[in-house]
Formats: sequence, C-alpha cells, structure tokens
Amino acid sequence: MTQKPLFKSILNGEPLTEQQALTILHSSGADLTEILAGAHRIKEKHFGDRIELCSIINAKSGRCAENCAFCAQSAHAETDAPVYPLKSREEILAGARQAAAEGSHCYGIVTSGSRINPGEELEIVLAAIRDIRKETGIDPSASLGILDLETAEKLAEAGCVTYHHNLETARSFFPNICTTHDYEDDVQTVRIAKQAGMKVCCGGIFGLGESLEQRIELASTIRELDVDSVPLNFLNPISGTRLQGARNLSPMDCLRIIALFRYMLPDKRISVCGGREPNLREFQSWIVIAGASGTMVGNYLTTSGRNRETDLQMFEDAEVKIDGCC
Repeated sequence: MTQKPLFKSILNGEPLTEQQALTILHSSGADLTEILAGAHRIKEKHFGDRIELCSIINAKSGRCAENCAFCAQSAHAETDAPVYPLKSREEILAGARQAAAEGSHCYGIVTSGSRINPGEELEIVLAAIRDIRKETGIDPSASLGILDLETAEKLAEAGCVTYHHNLETARSFFPNICTTHDYEDDVQTVRIAKQAGMKVCCGGIFGLGESLEQRIELASTIRELDVDSVPLNFLNPISGTRLQGARNLSPMDCLRIIALFRYMLPDKRISVCGGREPNLREFQSWIVIAGASGTMVGNYLTTSGRNRETDLQMFEDAEVKIDGCC
C-alpha cells in the first residue's frame, strides 16, 4: 500500500476500508513511519499544531458491582484501590479550579458503579457542575455510568458540556471482559447523552486480549455513533484483577492504534489517556505524530500519572502548542 495516496484519500473524505485498516495495524518499519506521517497530516488539517489537555477527579471510588476484567474498582477484584463515597461539592469544585489553573480544557467528574444514584448523589454532582460553570473557565464533564434520559437532561441543564462513557472494547469481545451488563446498555447511554444535548466522549481500552479485527470493529462502532471525542486507553494491568498478568501491547502497537483511529475518525478529537506511561514509555511524545489531538494529564482513577511539568516540557520539545494552557 502506498501511504501518501491513502492519507490524501482520507483528507478528501473517503472512508477507510477494513482492509486498509488492517494494513495500518500490521505495518512496521518505514511503512509504519509513513502511516504515522499521514495521520499527523490528517490531525493537523483539523486541529493544527495544537493539543488539548484534560483532567479527571475520581469522585467516588470502589465497590462497583460490574465485573469488568481490567478494573481495580470492581467488587469482583481483590485490589488495593481506594474505597470512599462521593466527594463533596466543594472537593469537586476545588479539583476543577486546580485543573483549570494547570491548563486543562475539560474536567471529568468520574464515579464508580453502574450508574449514579438518584437523590443526594446526583444533586451533589449537579450542584458541582453548576459551580464549575459559574466559577471556572473549564468545561465540566461527567462519567457516571449508564444513563436514563431524565438524568441526562438534568446533567445537560446543569451545564455538563460532555458526557463520557466508554464502550471499552468491540461488541464481539465484550462478553470476555464484562458479563454484568449488556453492550447495548453502553451504546444506548451514548445515544441518550446525545439526545439530551451533551457532547459525547466515547472510546475504549486496548490490550485486553482483543484481536486486530476487534480493534477495527470498535473504531467502526464509534464512527457509526458519531461521537465528539474519543479517549484511547491502554491496559495497565492491576494486581488482583482478572487481567493482572496481561502484557499485550508494545509502544508501536499503541501508535498503530492511535493512527488507526485518526484515519477512521479524521475530524474527531482523539485523546490518549490511561496507560500512556507504562505502554508508550519513551515514545509518549509520538502520540501527536500518530494523530492524537489531546491527552489526559495528572492522575487517573486508581493509578498515578506523570509529573505535569514533564508532560508540558515534552510537548514544548515536540513543538506542539497547548490549547488553553496558562
């Protein structure tokens, strides 16, 4: 495959075929370098030489009834992940202030569990979102599990800009990862969030044991759902989870996945999030070359992220401008 015509065809609006997608995921050496260069061109057409930063707060941790094989917060796992109830409105707002001061454009309120409990828990989140909109310049986001339309409309009315809900993996592989809810529940949550008027951030996690074809399947499903942004996570195996011994990704695998999503979703925001540090290692700065337009900074849900100053220096060295950075 000649790579230059491929990225040109994507820039001209032609969708990537499954065979072309497989070629990307099988590429190596100089062929991979050309693919990455094409992904970089596609990214720069839509987002220029800039990258956006986002941050999250683990607002409620542990005791989740879902049995996701990778998750340290699952009640089915035996991990050292912290367990605590929903943080206060003031604590959530304080996190937003810090994230805004550090240059993040989006701040995600993340809670463990299948869904947010109606009543006091939901009201605290809604109040925190209103506070964030009123007192900071950062866009509030929420990741509260499976949604119903009434809850989604309340979130949108409070000022939640984006709802985050990952599909995690391909529909055909999902039963290997989670059996406590149906894949269609996640798909429907994405549709409900869109119906309520929120933007949607929807991606997955790679290195779970899925095939190359299933990585393409997930990208195709996300393309069909027409979400606004796509977070790409790479498995960081946690002791005590079902996938504690999994080591399925190399740095080049990660770059191939980022490039695949850029070719398949040329005009969508693609962010590299959890697992960046242990999987990409010395190739973290290459996420921009591979087509990413954003990344998460600071800590993740149950694992620590890299020092913020180190990340900022990395992007400065790569001659990438940071949107909204102070």
